[in-house]
Amino acid sequence: MSSLVLIDYGAGNLQSVANAFRAIGMEPVVTADPEVVANADRIVLPGVGAFAHCMGALSAIPGMIKAMERAVLERSAPFLGICVGMQLLAGEGREHKVTPGLGWIPGSVDAIAPAPGLKVPHMGWNAVRTDGVHPVVGAGEAYFLHGYHFAAELPEQVHALTDHGGPIVAAVGRDNIVGVQFHPEKSQAYGLLTLQRFMAWRP
Repeated sequence: MSSLVLIDYGAGNLQSVANAFRAIGMEPVVTADPEVVANADRIVLPGVGAFAHCMGALSAIPGMIKAMERAVLERSAPFLGICVGMQLLAGEGREHKVTPGLGWIPGSVDAIAPAPGLKVPHMGWNAVRTDGVHPVVGAGEAYFLHGYHFAAELPEQVHALTDHGGPIVAAVGRDNIVGVQFHPEKSQAYGLLTLQRFMAWRP
């Protein structure tokens, strides 16, 4: 069985994500070891909290970002970013201060603009509307919890939208990289189906 790795950098909802994968019959390897990540068949980067904190925690593990680049950019291992794990794909985050991201998907992470009658952060169930192109991301209802959103530079890399006072990116992707703003581990049947699609994906 191929190795499914969840990166443990102290900033993700790891146990819930691991349990969601177990619910679809997968046993993920939860690790902070860059060598394990570098050799993984599939990689998942969860994330909860502030962009700068998460990027700092990831960067603080010696060799981790280089290991991710080896696996994802050089070997083309399928990669899934969840919530802030998706946001870290951007070139920079603008939460409190400008913080460089991984830069794998051109764009920035900006605050959600308040809209009349709507609260920020965007929290709860909301519709996911897709372009029908990406095999991992389907239409449905998912659980969101975020105050910042991914402003992608290239429209063709946006594969799903949700709405909170206007369109908000719900999924981005290119090549073997996909990221979702919602939490699959909290999205019940829809979330488990998303994880199943990720495991079946052959980019």
